[in-house]
Formats: sequence, structure tokens, C-alpha cells
Amino acid sequence: MTGTMTDDCLHRFLFDDLDIRGALVRLGPAWRAMIENRAYPAPVAQLLGEMSATTVLLGGQLKQPGRLTIQMRGSGPIALLVIDCNEALQIRGMAKCAEQPQPRSGLQLLGQGQLQLSLETASMREPYQSIVPLDGESIAEVFEHYLRQSDQMPARFFLAASSVAAAGLFLQKLPTAAERDADGWARVEALAATVQDAELLSVPAEELLRRLFPEEIVRLFPARAVTHNCPENWEKVRSMLRALGPGEVYAALREQGEVVVKDDICNRDYRFDARAIDELFRDSPSPKPPTLH
Repeated sequence: MTGTMTDDCLHRFLFDDLDIRGALVRLGPAWRAMIENRAYPAPVAQLLGEMSATTVLLGGQLKQPGRLTIQMRGSGPIALLVIDCNEALQIRGMAKCAEQPQPRSGLQLLGQGQLQLSLETASMREPYQSIVPLDGESIAEVFEHYLRQSDQMPARFFLAASSVAAAGLFLQKLPTAAERDADGWARVEALAATVQDAELLSVPAEELLRRLFPEEIVRLFPARAVTHNCPENWEKVRSMLRALGPGEVYAALREQGEVVVKDDICNRDYRFDARAIDELFRDSPSPKPPTLH
């Protein structure tokens, strides 16, 4: 078993003798970039961090170019958690929440809600989408229940998050596991449940797997890098404004003195003054409204 657990890396592994697969992820700079200048309350950041780790653990299974988007929507102080991840393990995400979500904590902050998973790949004619009620007391339980229903294969998630890191351990029982070792899944599951948050957030992958499963044969695959990816895309915003049409855009300009398009998931504003809007519609076939004074 070779490899180390470093920040912003996904490590897949396999119990060869048991037909159980797993993965470890720890996010450092990528996680901190996601929450920079967001001022999320601690309970909100923790849920977003746990969901970020989960999304990378699942997104790491993409075999072709594509994007996995996971959303949790709720009626509580947290209205939305959303993370997306592509096949290159580029992630971005955000939370929408009340400024002071106390006194509730954990998944209770979402209240009644739903889990939505969307998957887009180059080979799909249209995206796959699944929407189910939130079922569980934690992020881990919600996804364990979802995979048990959708894949018909038991899975476990062990998640941790702080202001500087987010991490997760994922295990899944493959269809032939019981034939290889009738007690293997129960044994591995019980051992994994002893992991502490501090270990997930700091211990190198090889050492952590050795600590948790000292008697098992674990094959650790090469690490894959994870990055936070939220580049500016002015042309996409311009195309969106052109699609809205000059009537609606100039109305917003008259009302506000500028047109501001907020990119919530990347925490960025795109601002257009009157000159920029005139330029935007200069070649538009629609008649341009009179110059603003």
C-alpha cells in the first residue's frame, strides 16, 4: 500500500479479498477558496463541507467527461446547499442560509426538504436527474439511504469538516462481497466506524487505512488532485443578457443605474454600466432605446 493523504486529493482503494471498494478525500485550499468571504455560520459551513467531500467521493466515479451536481433544498434556515464536480474533480459550491440559523444544528437546519442529483455526460442526450426526500439525520445518512435505494448496494460515509478542511471516507459493498467473505462487510463497516474526525482531517491516507484496517489487504490507487474552479466567464453573462433582450436589460439599467448579474455559486458580481450595455446590443437587430441621461 503506497500513497499519502494530502490536501485536495482523492484516494480510491479496494479490499481485494473482500470485494469492497472505498475512497478517501481531504479538501484544504479548495475548501477554503469555496467559503472565502462567505461568512457562513459554523453549522452551515460544516454541512457544506461534508457535502463537498461527499460530492467529490461520488464525482470521482465519473468515467467520462461530465458533471455531477448535488443539491439539498429545505424549508428551514438553510434554503439550499449545492455542489458540483466534474470528471477532472473541479468543484464549486455554495449555501443559502439565514444569517443566524441557531438554535437548530446539523441537518435540522434544512427542515423539510429534498435531495436532487443531476448527472450530465457527453454521451447523454439529456441529463439524468433524481429527486428524493431528505431521509436521514446527517449528510452521511442521507447519502447512505440514497445509494441503498438507487444502487441496491450498501454504502457508508464518514464525514468531517472544519473552517480549514473537509474530509470523507466512503465504503461500498460490491455484489460479490458476501461470496468472498460472509462477514467481511460487517467487519470493515465496524472498523471504519471507529474513525475520528481529527483523523479524517489530518492523517495521511496510507496511515489512516492501516490504523482502521490493520488485518485487511488494501490496495490504494494513485491520488487524484481536486481543485476549486470558479473562473470568470464574462461572455456567458453577456450571452445571457442578450437572450433577455434590450427591453428588459435597459429597464434594469434605468432602475438601478447599472446592470448587476450575481454569480451566487462563485460569489462574484458582473457589473455593466450604460456604455457596456450599449456595446452589448450594438449589433442587436432590435431597436435600441434612447440614450439614458
